[in-house]
Amino acid sequence: MPDFRLAHDTWVVVADGEKALFLRNEGDAKYPNLEVFREVKEQNPATHDQGTDRPGRFNDGPSIHRSAVEETDWHRVEKERFAKDIAERLYKSAHRGDFKRLVIVAPPLVMGEMRKELHKEVEDRVVGQVTKTLTSHTIDEIEQLLQKD
Repeated sequence: MPDFRLAHDTWVVVADGEKALFLRNEGDAKYPNLEVFREVKEQNPATHDQGTDRPGRFNDGPSIHRSAVEETDWHRVEKERFAKDIAERLYKSAHRGDFKRLVIVAPPLVMGEMRKELHKEVEDRVVGQVTKTLTSHTIDEIEQLLQKD
């Protein structure tokens, strides 16, 4: 069992680096009924599809040696930006008073980025966090997983 209960009107945000589902529990803690009220999708192709440049190089001062610079992982950068965008959406909704309780479900990278970006107003409403990738699951499966976790 998770250490939280999905009380009536609790928001559940299920996100990964490309998709986020905003759900509201229309049921109660015993019989949750999650309803999707917003879905956000963005294309995030693999790094090799986003950047075609070779890794950069720079001179090490007066010597003849040149050092390589690590190639930017554009796919990861986009996931981080997406997590920041979701955190910003949650802040705006919290500021308007749209929700009082929030559960966040995301894989480790996205969860970490969202935690860094969450405003205090949102953090105060977080009642649970689940570090899993559930965006490809059905709503029924998400309900079941959040109940027994």
